[in-house]
Amino acid sequence: MKKFVTMLALGSSIVLLSACNTARGAVNDVESVGDCVDGVEGNC
Repeated sequence: MKKFVTMLALGSSIVLLSACNTARGAVNDVESVGDCVDGVEGNC
């Protein structure tokens, strides 16, 4: 049972960390779109 709980905790932490990276990447994408929309030449 102890091994199962340890594996579950490790698996959960990996999923949470990868989701965090995905959210951070999504924020960067939204910011880059905002830079293109502002109309300043050379931001895209």
